Amino acid sequence: MSPNIQGVKVEISVVLGRSVIPMHQLLRMGRGAVIELDSKQDDPVTIMANDKPVAKGEIILQGDKIGVSVTSLLKAVQ
Repeated sequence: MSPNIQGVKVEISVVLGRSVIPMHQLLRMGRGAVIELDSKQDDPVTIMANDKPVAKGEIILQGDKIGVSVTSLLKAVQ
């Protein structure tokens, strides 16, 4: 890896699932509202780098922190 690129910062985000709901339902939501996602508890999550999918992973708990364990890289990244 080029030394010039090693200092570049990358924003990492994790997608647990997705949902489509009507605007009126979104506007009525308050504290404690639950949004159902299109994934199950054990489904892999998508790891994003600068809003682009780069890997799949699974959620892990480390003490009081939440993390993601990478299980596979997506083909475009390998």
